[in-house]
Amino acid sequence: MTTTTDDLRLAADFAPATYEDWRKLVDGVLKGAPFEKLVGKTYDGIKIEPIYRRATNAGPIAGRGQAAPWQIMQRIDDPDPRRANAQALHDLENGATGLALVFAGGSGAHGFGLEPTAEAVDKVLDGIYLDAGIALDLQIGPQSRMAAIHVAEYVKRRGFDPANCDIRFGLDPLAACAVWGFSPYDWGEIVPAVTGAVKGLVALGFKGPFAAADGRVIHDAGGSEVQELAFVLASGVAYLRALEQAGVALEDAQGMVYARLSADADQFLTLAKFRALRLLWARIEQACGLTPRPLFIAADSAWRMLTKRDAYVNMLRATMATFAAGLGGANAVTVLPHTLALGLPDDFARRVARNTQLILLEESNLAKVSDPAAGSGGIETLTKELCEATWLLFQEIESAGGIFAALQQNLIQRKVAATRAAREANIAKRRDVLTGASEFPNLHEADATVLEAKPVVLPAYGEAKFKFDALSPMRLADPFEALRDKSDAKLKSSGARPKIFLADLGTPADFTARATFAKSFFETGGIEALDSEGFSDPAALAAAFKASGTAIACLCSSDKVYAEQAAAAAKALQAAGARHIYLAGRPGELEAALRATGVTDFVFAGCDAPATLQEAYRRME
Repeated sequence: MTTTTDDLRLAADFAPATYEDWRKLVDGVLKGAPFEKLVGKTYDGIKIEPIYRRATNAGPIAGRGQAAPWQIMQRIDDPDPRRANAQALHDLENGATGLALVFAGGSGAHGFGLEPTAEAVDKVLDGIYLDAGIALDLQIGPQSRMAAIHVAEYVKRRGFDPANCDIRFGLDPLAACAVWGFSPYDWGEIVPAVTGAVKGLVALGFKGPFAAADGRVIHDAGGSEVQELAFVLASGVAYLRALEQAGVALEDAQGMVYARLSADADQFLTLAKFRALRLLWARIEQACGLTPRPLFIAADSAWRMLTKRDAYVNMLRATMATFAAGLGGANAVTVLPHTLALGLPDDFARRVARNTQLILLEESNLAKVSDPAAGSGGIETLTKELCEATWLLFQEIESAGGIFAALQQNLIQRKVAATRAAREANIAKRRDVLTGASEFPNLHEADATVLEAKPVVLPAYGEAKFKFDALSPMRLADPFEALRDKSDAKLKSSGARPKIFLADLGTPADFTARATFAKSFFETGGIEALDSEGFSDPAALAAAFKASGTAIACLCSSDKVYAEQAAAAAKALQAAGARHIYLAGRPGELEAALRATGVTDFVFAGCDAPATLQEAYRRME
């Protein structure tokens, strides 16, 4: 006999909880405030409700095979081919099941990459049995496009059967054009080169896939989930059309295209994005008269979320990204090592990137259940709304003449630029938090180690005949890290960082909260905050400020103490030589009086931190 929760005495003692019951409790807590305060929004304007009802009639989305793990891809991008070969062999011996060969000039190279020559390919792949179940994913650009041919020639030369080699060739001129902001050729001239390369590889016996629809370029540039998905759809359709026009049957072309997506630390959006792509691509296939087959989706942990400061937090971000991509059905995952923003990762960073996936697969068993989010009200709703918004943008791109024409018209770039600007504003106001960079900085952190490497320099690729706005990669932490670099330069030249005196007023109960806020605020910009024990005597405060040797100060306390002591404290600090006096918190009705006594600026949650910190540097100089 099967026992259910309804049969248990504990469950039976409680009435079933309903959504309406929950709303009553919430309304009591809100005390008249609108419920919309609890509703978030994505950068696409999609609402995120605080709670969802269970989704009914929902089933798993077809993706990886049942209980099949994703491919653990390890990034190989060292310009030294001998060292890259040693890294590849070590990775494969220690759990990696595939290699992402990143060649210089590729969209995801980020300053490094393999040299795209036959000699370099031979050295990198030496001793690797490509027909033994090892996956290769080539990340190439137009300047390094010959690397795909060199890999194919290496396979034939070593006597491997191309049909037994799992190689994704990564042909994707659209992504390169989008990042560069120009193209030497019109789309009509690009198509024969791409389809010719695909047909040549097929003739050699390779099974593909060959053309990559790469959404990472949108994510790297600060775009939204819908913009990334629409770019992938439009690119994939462009390659399908090109192959069909070249005489390839659509049923064959169907397996020649694969996708790349970025996975970031937003667990739910990432998970829903991967699920949405599968549904969207199935709709494309149906519109082409094809029987849908699961699209191969490769995931990279996101470049834009990496920080140079407190780089170890990147391990946590990568873990969340891998978790979400894996549960979202990614077929392959590449974790960017946590020090990649600082330089070429060393053995430790590479090991952590590899083991992040191994632990999630082997110890957490994430691949044992297919599409575990199926039926979740929140994830199902988010997946559906991403699909609907993406389809509208995809139709807009198609109406413009397809992806290349849309790039020429800056249709996509304008949308990405608007999202990027909104994202940067939220980072500046610290609404979107980057731990270790925009919040909770550590001015005394030890430097992470990276390898010394000389990047491969490739010749320029053609004349910029067709120009449009570039989708330039960015990192969210850049504004804060530029200020930290300024602080480091000051430390190196003078032996001390720029400093600010925290003028704590009253008792610890009065000032601790705002002093903690102010310390974090200023130190995100590399300005060391000198704390104090609390003052009620303006003369003692002035003496302590003078003894600190600082040029600027920040008053920290409660609103009540500000009303009683801030004016006298500001006058004392000004008389003691303070060039600029901040106050932690919103001034409210006291603003005019405080400014009259010497307070010149206010720092609070939601103010533009980089702009305020830049001004602080100017004041100190």
